[in-house]
Amino acid sequence: MSSTLKFLRALSDATRLRIVALLEKDELSVNELQEITRMGQSRISTHLGLLQDSGLVQSRRDGKRTFYKLAQMENGAGEFIHLAIRGARELSEQASDEINLKRILNRRREQAQVLFNQVAGRFDRVYGPGRSWQAFGHLLLRILPPLVVADLGAGEGLLSELLARRCKKVIAVDNSEKIVAFGAAKAKKNNLKNLEFRLGDLQNPPIESESVDLVILSQALHHAAEPSKAIAGAHRILRPNGQILILDLLKHNFQKAHELYGDRWLGFAESDLDRWLQEANFKKIQVGIVAKEEQPPHFETILAEGQR
Repeated sequence: MSSTLKFLRALSDATRLRIVALLEKDELSVNELQEITRMGQSRISTHLGLLQDSGLVQSRRDGKRTFYKLAQMENGAGEFIHLAIRGARELSEQASDEINLKRILNRRREQAQVLFNQVAGRFDRVYGPGRSWQAFGHLLLRILPPLVVADLGAGEGLLSELLARRCKKVIAVDNSEKIVAFGAAKAKKNNLKNLEFRLGDLQNPPIESESVDLVILSQALHHAAEPSKAIAGAHRILRPNGQILILDLLKHNFQKAHELYGDRWLGFAESDLDRWLQEANFKKIQVGIVAKEEQPPHFETILAEGQR
């Protein structure tokens, strides 16, 4: 088969166009391509194999990982690469691919984050007496500076109560009168005078502008009618250099979540959170998966952060 026919065959699939456009920016591993495109390993590997057989892509080993990049522009390959990139720009996935690629490349530069992931990955594998996430959580709470925190969509205030034992002030916001009354009564019973419950919508929290140091949305954003407005509302109430932390579910297909948990949204793509944080003018944005459940429906948890 001639080189031209090989190139045409290799670029006849939309997924391979996406891969070529991504590799034009930087070399990437299979795992990184998986995370960017949200496709399975076998599917990515199959497409990479076809691109490599055609001569458009080449690979190199680095320890246990294999990285892929575009091959040298020889035998007329250059014009096909340019056409592939043009075609990829017309695909609906292009915007999210670019956002996820930027996030992956930024994460590479954050060596501390890589180290944390390695440590966290080992934590559950080996038993050690007295070692638990609960104990670690209490330890980390002691490190917190005396911040003013807004816990939006706080529910009964479990996280708010923990934070109030260390922070200067915690404002817990929820849209249920019953839950707010319950949380306030419990805070009073536990003598947590720096924990205040307020009734309100997390999209427009009843908190003064530029008055808090940290906003937390812990498994709350998927209950918002318009998540982007909730993130914009968080930006409004943060002081300059204040931080937002979002814990939520990765986009999933467990439809029963609507009925069982009252979820409006079936999680979010990393690219959605990244885009909404950018649109709200946050900086130093990082988004990544921090937990995966072993039992069905295998929910995955994303942590997103940004600075005002």
